[in-house]
Amino acid sequence: MTFAERAMPMLFVPIWATGFIVARLIAPHAEPLTFLTVRFGLSSLAFAGLAAMAGASWPRGGRAWGKGLMAGALMQGVYLGGVFWGVGHGVSAGMSALIVGLQPLVTALLAAPLLGERVGPRRWIGIGLGFCGASLVVFPKAVVTGAVPPLPLAACLVAMLGITLGTIWQKRTAAGADPRSNAAVQFIGGALVTAPLALGLEDGRFDASLTLWLALAWAVCGLSLGAVSLLLALIRRGAVAGVASLFYLVPPVTAVFAFALFGEALSPVQIAGMVLAALGVALAARAQAG
Repeated sequence: MTFAERAMPMLFVPIWATGFIVARLIAPHAEPLTFLTVRFGLSSLAFAGLAAMAGASWPRGGRAWGKGLMAGALMQGVYLGGVFWGVGHGVSAGMSALIVGLQPLVTALLAAPLLGERVGPRRWIGIGLGFCGASLVVFPKAVVTGAVPPLPLAACLVAMLGITLGTIWQKRTAAGADPRSNAAVQFIGGALVTAPLALGLEDGRFDASLTLWLALAWAVCGLSLGAVSLLLALIRRGAVAGVASLFYLVPPVTAVFAFALFGEALSPVQIAGMVLAALGVALAARAQAG
């Protein structure tokens, strides 16, 4: 394994974790689905530009385009739409991260029947430890915040299913696709989900403040160009159950960012949860490597 391959997970987790911070930052300045539609459009243009400069091949035929659009609808539109809408309507960033943290468990359950991947005992133990650790990080916040509105909570659950099914779909259908043109198509698929919902449910609030523009710039350059590219590369190179286990590190890293940016204190229980989540991911990754 090269240094770049070893560094991918270490880069992916902290970049991906900033997505929950962005969802919190933009809430006072823009409606979530409107923001995401703008982000998806700019991200698609950015990847299309990269594909054009590299002379990358594009999907051939309606079926190939449909596969890319479906992956984007699930991994971008359903996942990010559910998370951003849920956070914008009363679910804390920590709670939404914990709900999405169910993904490795669901992915491991579906990997065998849908992909033929065997999830061995060591990886199951790692997945379980990771979930327990992520729960310890987020649970204190969930208790403090009190009741969670049921509809936003349901949106976060749908988001978790979206990223789970999208990851599996991507693994099954995009083995030979160019990552740049494939990502451009996927963000179009994401916009096809969020744009109609934004038109039907929102009034287009987008205050064009400096905070919003900075958040949008990071969402496009850091999250879309950076984290999504890393995720697609990780899916191509590894088993989806092992890749999904990385998401257990997202709640702890999000908690650290929230502490640094918003002054949210970390309890000893939460710190212990971070260590446990890291151990679980390390065990699951070692099982994958073995």
